Amino acid sequence: MDQTYRIEMNNIKKSFGKVNVLKNVSLKVKPGEIHAFLGENGAGKSTLMKVLSGIYKKDDGEIKIDGNLVDIKNPNIAKELGIGIIYQELALAPDLTVAENIFLGSFQNKNGIVQWNDMNSKAFELIKSIGFQVNPKTITGYLSVAHQQVVEICKALSQNVKVLILDEPTAVLAPQDVEKLFDILKTLKSQGVSIIYISHRLEEIFEIADAITVLKDGGVTGSVLPKEVSKDQLISMMIGRNLEALFPERNAQIGKEMLKIVNLSTKEKLKNVSLTVHAGEVVGLAGLVGSGRTEIARALFGVDKLESGEFILDGKSIQTKSPSDAVAKGIGLVPESRKEDGLVLPMSIRKNITMTQIKSITKFINVIQSKKEKEMANDLIQKLRIKTNSCETPVENLSGGNQQKVVLAKWYHTNTKVLILDEPTRGVDVGAKVEIYQLINELAEKGLGIIVISSELLEVIGLCDRIYVMDDGRIKGSLTKEESITEAKIMSLAVGGS
Repeated sequence: MDQTYRIEMNNIKKSFGKVNVLKNVSLKVKPGEIHAFLGENGAGKSTLMKVLSGIYKKDDGEIKIDGNLVDIKNPNIAKELGIGIIYQELALAPDLTVAENIFLGSFQNKNGIVQWNDMNSKAFELIKSIGFQVNPKTITGYLSVAHQQVVEICKALSQNVKVLILDEPTAVLAPQDVEKLFDILKTLKSQGVSIIYISHRLEEIFEIADAITVLKDGGVTGSVLPKEVSKDQLISMMIGRNLEALFPERNAQIGKEMLKIVNLSTKEKLKNVSLTVHAGEVVGLAGLVGSGRTEIARALFGVDKLESGEFILDGKSIQTKSPSDAVAKGIGLVPESRKEDGLVLPMSIRKNITMTQIKSITKFINVIQSKKEKEMANDLIQKLRIKTNSCETPVENLSGGNQQKVVLAKWYHTNTKVLILDEPTRGVDVGAKVEIYQLINELAEKGLGIIVISSELLEVIGLCDRIYVMDDGRIKGSLTKEESITEAKIMSLAVGGS
């Protein structure tokens, strides 16, 4: 007897102008299966999911749901067929209650009057059905990101979802919240819901997925079972080449002490934090979300006010009263949220890259030398392998990995002495990660002191010379490569060990 798939997408094609984004892509997902969908940024994953959810109309191919041929012309038809999608950036109304968000567009009403008690009761039961307890009357904006994600999932379940698509669902979650999400997905799987799980975190794929499909350049390079494939094989399928190592070798000479932080305290979080960074050294800050890692960056970059403490940069005691003051003194920051804090999205790549280097491209009374500006931008686009047809392309049109390279490019030719990188590869595919790691190595080889803040333990272990581990605003310990750094050692310190 033939297998009846919950979803069967056969030979899907989609083009935008002359660009062929999907080339005969096929995807099959069984009922009650967690199916991982992998590929580099720009491989076509989001486009295929937008075809399935009715946002884009396919150019060719066929889609079947439970064996029946369907024509998904718009998102409403997708919802009627039981297809729900949860994007990386949650689509909730923060000022509405949990129940109002869950039933937005389908309020429980009788004779035109909203049945609030009935709606709240149904919302509570939905939340309870996936193992959580959240008051349905709570204003959604007051919830943690993890609980907001629960609301998004319940919103999909309220529409009798058969297929749930999750796009990078763990990108903004703490490790403990990731485990809660996995419990929810296992519950939904047991209820027969088919889940398409998009993630760049390969360790998650091996933990949660029943099957894997890999996409590269708009075509499928393979559909495999997790037990039949290794991490290196998946990476090769995604980027089309073998990786000798995820973390390129660095040849930087570790030199003099470039930064010393002494007994740093702030009103909100930090308590007597002390650390050092040398020229050519990559120093990691590890710890759970909320441990104080980002607060060190904010204080050093002049965003948060100090209660006490001292910064010594290149042998001189300094104060950073504002971000512009910090930049002038030689401190750079690649912030956690590149879209909100690191880039001006509508502006061109050229303007974003050169905005930190205005003095070097101006002449007379602040007149920008356009030729010099363009040469600088094009040189960095080539050097950093930023995928674009022109330096005039708006940054908002780039993939996440290429946007991150633009943020890093801003600091490449500056007089920066210490560069802080907060979650430098969040939401970036594995191929772009390797290129960003190579770029970090190049910056270290230029003599910069680098601070890397990352929630990915393998990243800080593979990339950093030393790691400081934080818990509750304090440094709980430091580890060096010579001591054989392990995830277990970091987590022991991160949860209150010593």
